[in-house]
Amino acid sequence: MAGQQFQYDDSGNTFFYFLTSFVGLIVIPATYYLWPRDQNAEQLRLKSLRRVHGRCLWYRLRLMKSQQSIVPTLKKAALLFGWAVFLLLAYKVSKLDREYQEYNPYEVLNLDPGASLSEIKKQYRVLSLKFHPDKGGDEATFMRIAKAHAALTNEQSRQNWENYGNPDGPGATSFGIALPAWIVDQKNSMLVLLVYGLAFMVILPVVVGTWWYRSIRYSGDQILINTTQLFMHFMYKTPNMNMKRLAMVLTAAFEFDPRSNKEATIRPTDNIEVPQLIRELGNINVKKKEPPFCYPYSLKARVLVLAHLARMDVSEELEEDQRFVVRKSPALLQEMINVGCQLTMMANSRGGFHAPRLVTIENCMKLTQMIVQGLQESKSPLLQLPHFEEEHLRYCISKKYKVRSLQDLVSLKDSDRRSMLRFLGEEKYDEVMAVLGSFPHITMDTKLQVLDDEDSNNITAGSIVTVTVTLTRKRMAEVFEKEQESTPCLAEEAQGDASKSKTKVWQNKSKGAKKTAKSKKKKLTKKKATPAPAKTKQANGNVAGNVLAKEEEEEASDKGSESDEGEANKDSPSERDEDSDKQSDTEVDEMAGDDEEEWEALQQSIQRRERALLETKSKVTHPVYSLYFPEEKQEWWWLYIADRRDQTLVSMPYHVCTLKDTEEVSLCVSPYGNIVIILLSSGTETTWLGFEDS
Repeated sequence: MAGQQFQYDDSGNTFFYFLTSFVGLIVIPATYYLWPRDQNAEQLRLKSLRRVHGRCLWYRLRLMKSQQSIVPTLKKAALLFGWAVFLLLAYKVSKLDREYQEYNPYEVLNLDPGASLSEIKKQYRVLSLKFHPDKGGDEATFMRIAKAHAALTNEQSRQNWENYGNPDGPGATSFGIALPAWIVDQKNSMLVLLVYGLAFMVILPVVVGTWWYRSIRYSGDQILINTTQLFMHFMYKTPNMNMKRLAMVLTAAFEFDPRSNKEATIRPTDNIEVPQLIRELGNINVKKKEPPFCYPYSLKARVLVLAHLARMDVSEELEEDQRFVVRKSPALLQEMINVGCQLTMMANSRGGFHAPRLVTIENCMKLTQMIVQGLQESKSPLLQLPHFEEEHLRYCISKKYKVRSLQDLVSLKDSDRRSMLRFLGEEKYDEVMAVLGSFPHITMDTKLQVLDDEDSNNITAGSIVTVTVTLTRKRMAEVFEKEQESTPCLAEEAQGDASKSKTKVWQNKSKGAKKTAKSKKKKLTKKKATPAPAKTKQANGNVAGNVLAKEEEEEASDKGSESDEGEANKDSPSERDEDSDKQSDTEVDEMAGDDEEEWEALQQSIQRRERALLETKSKVTHPVYSLYFPEEKQEWWWLYIADRRDQTLVSMPYHVCTLKDTEEVSLCVSPYGNIVIILLSSGTETTWLGFEDS
């Protein structure tokens, strides 16, 4: 009866197959993911960014890092060594002889396949005389010859050979273990046990325990759990936070505490340099005794953040710590926004405490922009541009130009802009315009629908409305080109209508939003039992006018009923019946066509949402290069619906991390009060867009 047999590889050949496969599984993926990028391509990329972003802090740090770093060379050397080992093992395996060969008795007897019985016996006698042990031959060779002779002459042995490949019948199934036999040798037993014990009882538990301990300390966004709890405590305690209080809570994060984060450092020189910065900054609540704001790490981080916003010069050692604090701050502020959203949801569902005010959430977003831009809240946004200093702002805010924002600067004519910026040379002016042209310009289109209603475009107070927001992102340079093209057209329109010539690109969206406010409010507060078939869509996508159209039709029918009856009496009954039949048929066809269009649009929107849920998009959009931010940050946005009257969130902020050209976002809301859709940038500029119901 066939059985199973396990045996170690005495020669060690099988072990080479295992080792080759193991090394290949490590080297091939590691090469794909870890091989350094082409340095020439990186140098070309940096060279292309030099003209526009050469003054940015990230650019200067990146040049220094590329000159000093030897990490790419070490990675290449390690990967090349791995490939050398893999190729050596593959060559070794290719030279190994096959241990298992199919048994062939003809080869043992040195006969051709199909030899006759007489030839087999004759050859057996010749080999027996030569290899018989009594004649001085080899016993093992003689046994192989006798076995081959029996396999070809004995009927039972021949059947076993033909069926099982072995004259002796089915044998035990042999499994080779891809480990050399010396591992289980009794001489090496203590050494092997020591290695196994060290690997599985010491190293593995320590590695798993360290990983588990670190993982439970961090949230999914790699923020310390203690920091999240700290934010929740202070946002619950102080629902309405101003910028000063928010900066204190931010810098109290445990990421800046050396006891919780090894990247944070407390230097002996801090006792001298930090107090000096405090004297230069002025009042920053140093004497506040509330923990953890009074702890040294929190005070140092707060001073460094405020010095960064004030664009103050610090020492080299403090500058390194300042970069660490500034680099961590956007992620921490995003966590504060998430905490504020959680508290808002808890307040809406459970009640019993006040949710964070809208101003607190917006201050978190504004502080993110301030840290990225390196600007205080009261400073002009024009200071984001290179070569702009405080003394240059007087040219911009003069009575002639009145330029106080980047939008105002873009709206100027090129001749006026050059005249205003005459303090810049031609080269510096071109650099400023190149940086300004790289800024984002976002337009928003909103569409309101009630998906669970028969008439998805008829919105009432209290209904759950799905607000579909379509964001379109363009570069500011494209806005320049459009304004230059549209300038002659605006001049021609100015002769016919003076008001149109004053309209600027920046004002189109906000004016369209304000025009729809009153009609939208009326629509949200009134609803008729039978909606009018006529539907009018406004510019921002929400359906308005069907209620108004219905009211106007009713008023017209009441006031002019006598005249209608007089005209109707002029026609004969048969003509009136035919006209009414035709009119009803056309109305039915129009209503059916509208229903089909609405149904198709609804199905398409559902399919888009399903595809969006299945798609996995990378959070890589457009890089943000700021003058004082030490990283190449991605351009992200927050999109949310707020009630300005009650200063509360109506929908949770949606973090738009995949906006490259266009992005569609769906927000659910029950409309009431003063509703505003707001879009805020996390990068170079603050943008307010949307519709409002006042």
